[in-house]
Parts: sequence; C-alpha cells; structure tokens
Amino acid sequence: MGNKISFKGKGPGMVDMSLYELAGINPFNGLPTRMSPFPLHSDILRAIRIIDEQDAVNRFEWENLPSNINSQELERLLYYKGNLIFFKFDDDWYFMPYALDGTIDFYGRYNRVHPVPMTSGKDDENQSSYKNRASLLSQIKLNAIYNLNQVEEGLDPVVGSSKKEGYGVILRDYTNQLQQTNIPRQQLNDCFCQLEADIFAYMNTALVMGTGISGVRVPDDDSKAEVVAGAKGLKDYAKAGIGWVPIQGSIEFQELTHSNLTPASEYFLSLQSVDNFRLSTYGLDNSGVFEKQAHILSDENQINQQKYHFILEDGLTIREKFCEIANKLFEKELEGKKISVKIKEGTTSTIGTGNEQKDIVHRVSEIGGPSNDGNA
Repeated sequence: MGNKISFKGKGPGMVDMSLYELAGINPFNGLPTRMSPFPLHSDILRAIRIIDEQDAVNRFEWENLPSNINSQELERLLYYKGNLIFFKFDDDWYFMPYALDGTIDFYGRYNRVHPVPMTSGKDDENQSSYKNRASLLSQIKLNAIYNLNQVEEGLDPVVGSSKKEGYGVILRDYTNQLQQTNIPRQQLNDCFCQLEADIFAYMNTALVMGTGISGVRVPDDDSKAEVVAGAKGLKDYAKAGIGWVPIQGSIEFQELTHSNLTPASEYFLSLQSVDNFRLSTYGLDNSGVFEKQAHILSDENQINQQKYHFILEDGLTIREKFCEIANKLFEKELEGKKISVKIKEGTTSTIGTGNEQKDIVHRVSEIGGPSNDGNA
C-alpha cells in the first residue's frame, strides 16, 4: 500500500500486487478477500443465534437478586456457561463460573470449587482496588452446598479479604449429566442454529435455480467475461419486465443443470420443523416437529405440549431448589429478602392434565416469594 503512494507525482510506475493480497485486499476490486465465502449463511446464522439466546434468557424471571445483575443477565451467564456458583465476597454478591478445587463426592458433585471470572474485566483496571479484588477472588475456596441439612446453625458463609474460604450455592441451567462434562445450552443448540441457517441458504439456492439459471461451458477467460456480462444483462431485462433479450456473442450456451428442483415451500416446512424442535429443547410452546396438513386434534396437541413442559419444569425446579438453599444459607446476609424465580408471563400456558392441571406462569418458588395465589 505504501508503494502505491510513493508513485504519486513521479510518473508511471509498477505496483507489487502481492502487497494487496498480503493485506487481504483484492487488487482488482478493492474488496476484502479474508471473509466468509458464504456471507448470506454467516449473516443468517448470526441472527438465528441471537434469537436462540433471546428464547433462552427470557424463559424465567428472577426477583430480589442481591447481585448487581438482573434476571436476563443471570440467564445469559447460564446460557453460555451452564453452571454458576453464588457467593458473597465482603459486601458484594457474585454469580460466577467455577472450577474444581478439591474432591468429588460419591454422586459426582464437586465438594469444593474456586470461582473463575467470566472475563478479565478492565473497567477499573487502573485502580488498585480492582487489582486487589481480582487477586483475592482467584485465591478463595468455596464449599458447595447441595442440601438444606448442610446449612448448620452459626455457619459463616461469607468470604473476603481476611477469610479466603467460605460457602456457596451452585446453580445449573438444566439437569446435566456428569458435572465435569457440563455442556452449556449455547453449545447444545448451536447445531440447530447451523441447520436452520443451512436451510435458509438451500432455500435461497432453490429460489435462484427456479428462476432458470444455467451453467455455461466456455473455452477461455475472454468468453467467461462475455457470459458474465450477458447474465447481468438478463437480470436487468428481467427487472424491467422485458421478455426478449438480445445476446451478442459467439458463445453457444450449453445448460449444465437439471430441472428437478425442490419447491421452496418444502424448505419452509423443514425450517419450521427444525425451529420447533429447537424451541422444544427449552420447553417452549411450538406446533411440533411435523405439521400436518389437516388440523391437529386438540388432545394430541395437549399431549405434545405436556411432553415439552417437562423440559421447562426441569429448569424451574432446579432454580427453585437453588433459591431455597441460597435463602437459608445467606438468611442473615439477605436481611429478610427472599430470592425467587418464576416462569415469565406468556412463556407457556399450562402443565398437568385433568384436575391436576395448573397455571405454570404463577408457579413461584415457595422460599419467601409470592405464593401460588398471587399474594405476597
């Protein structure tokens, strides 16, 4: 790039095109070369991943969180990490990822862990307090509490500058397999996001092929440029509504494609099925993996939704258990406030069948939060 500037005002000169290539720029059109070969697929995948995260973080609504994060931020941490530990350090509360720092019990649970910051954080890096706090957090040890009977009377769970060992409560996103093989939801659902982006790309290809695009065999580069120019002319004529297109040249067009194209509607149905299955991994209402042409029976639909609600119920039960243990362990530090969680309004309709059917929206943890009848 510098060589090109040096020729300015000095008459004709040669520029080494390899300099542009090393810089990642096409010397002929000035566009970057180090980019995705399929920008449409990359853009669609990015949008689908954002939608997947929004579906995940808006399922539950937390109340009375003592930490400096809100409900969506807490669910975002669970979405990307899967497991967090809740503890108090001096006067501050934290939800942080963790790593094993001790032994594993007979049930495969971590007995003691140490917190691992989500990121290094640099907002207050120039302040000595920040460096001291980051150094202290890396040194503390937390004993994990899994049951209420582990909370003994007089237990001091708080860690800090002068007390490097304390207690914390582990919060999981879902009932995982072994704790050491935790897979965050973001990694689990990435395959569905990839597949949906693929279907969009296939559908776009089917639409393009349905317009009558054909391959042309050419003998050399000059003929290739001639065909490209003709193709651009066809597009312009098509937009103008002109059905007869004059083509000037010596190239005989030879079609290389076939006409057995999958209708675009089939891709839409496939996309809908994949997206419904993705929603079912969160326990959210959907129309099922396969949408019948006729109206689905109400009883059959209820059975399908009941199956998906078990998934949502799993996440709610885990969060409720966390609230119960955390409220008892930090009863003194919370000063009468009770952490609670519930299904966010409008996420789903009901769970249960017959006389046992109940409104899942108003099912709230009974550890100090609002009761099921809506009264505090």
